[in-house]
Amino acid sequence: MNDSSSSDDRLLKSNDRTRLNIMMSLVQLLVWPFISINLFMYFVFRHKRAFRTEPRYLLFAQTLLADSALFLMTDFVVITINVHQLLPIGFCIPFLIIMYTFNQVSPTVITAMCLERYVAICIPLRHVNIFSPNRTLIVIAIVWFLSFIKPFIDFLILLSAVSQGYFKRLNFCYYEIILLAKWHMMMRGNLYIMNYLAILVVLLFCYASIFRVARRASGKDKKAAARGQKTLLLHLLQLFLCTLEIICPYVEARVMEVDVEMYLILRYFNFLAFTVLSRAIIPLIYGFRDEKFYAAMKSYTLCKRNHVSTRKKNVTQCAK
Repeated sequence: MNDSSSSDDRLLKSNDRTRLNIMMSLVQLLVWPFISINLFMYFVFRHKRAFRTEPRYLLFAQTLLADSALFLMTDFVVITINVHQLLPIGFCIPFLIIMYTFNQVSPTVITAMCLERYVAICIPLRHVNIFSPNRTLIVIAIVWFLSFIKPFIDFLILLSAVSQGYFKRLNFCYYEIILLAKWHMMMRGNLYIMNYLAILVVLLFCYASIFRVARRASGKDKKAAARGQKTLLLHLLQLFLCTLEIICPYVEARVMEVDVEMYLILRYFNFLAFTVLSRAIIPLIYGFRDEKFYAAMKSYTLCKRNHVSTRKKNVTQCAK
């Protein structure tokens, strides 16, 4: 593709200041509470030694980090758009690659978390060996690599299609500045579909297996299996929201050809509904629903309220 064409067709800019201010306010109201909750949960995770040796909490911590970073970076993009601050494309592209990587971490980690619950409930005797702390760290490394490889391939395709002058231009940090060709955008959408179909197959397999165990189990095992079922149902809900997100590039591409203003409204809506809200389910699942983690959060919060003279002692107890 020849990059000598005008950059105006990639400068997706709105002139409606009122709408931009409303959209930015909505983003701040939704994003910052979730950032605060995620960082608090990660702080609790880091200060509880027992959590750092359990596979599900190690995986959970990755979603907290990735989602918090994603919210911060997308909030930065929203602010720059609101103030009409153009940035060099050479800066935006690595920024977008990192942001897209964070965007991919949570769905991939969800798959690993579901497999961990499947092993813990369906084949508990092998759980210690399959999901040992060291092997869980290897799984985490694979998750981050798989999340990074997709945007990196997009960058290589862009690099083969443009000259160095393209990276000196000024623009907003939209991912569309990497997807210059229609076939490239369509390929991205197809990869999204394949990725989420694979995740759906894994989730349905895990849910069906845990459901069979729940029907056969009794007493304590039945209760644990029932909790696993509910957790996977919430994961399926999150996957449903993420699945809706995969059709967004198709819809956005069509709308952008008709009306840029409508396209920008749709982008904001998709971001709030399918990026922010879908990732808000994770703290609900493994933060407030998990008895051990909830007890740790409550304990640490109570410790922080103690008198200053006993603060050091109580914080030390919270960290055990």
